[in-house]
Amino acid sequence: MNRAVFDKNVVVSGFLSSAGPPGRIVEWLRNGEVQAVADDRIMAEYAEVLARPAFRLPLAEVALVLAAIRTRSFWVEVTAAHMVCDLPDPDGAPFLECAQTAGVPLVTGNIRHFPKSAAKTAIVITPTQFVASHRG
Repeated sequence: MNRAVFDKNVVVSGFLSSAGPPGRIVEWLRNGEVQAVADDRIMAEYAEVLARPAFRLPLAEVALVLAAIRTRSFWVEVTAAHMVCDLPDPDGAPFLECAQTAGVPLVTGNIRHFPKSAAKTAIVITPTQFVASHRG
């Protein structure tokens, strides 16, 4: 099974449009075809962002997908050795930290938010790259 950390922008984009790589990723997360790597901070971030009124997402659908992600996720506990700082967007730290802890790619639409200097050995890829590499 393909595992990865999915940045919140990928999940939001997938909800806003089922077409394209983010939409496919959200569908795969929903049906268990891929496995999210997460911790409590990431799940809280997903829930907070997806509930924003500006997105006008159906809350029942959001709850179903979040429950599927939570149930099927590979949970990690980030240690001090994997803590990161100096990111252009500090809110991205939990996503990069979980990717480093689990040794899986971080899938994001904002590659520039995760420069090599901060990402270290973590692989940071776009949703298009993840979809292209997925083997169901």
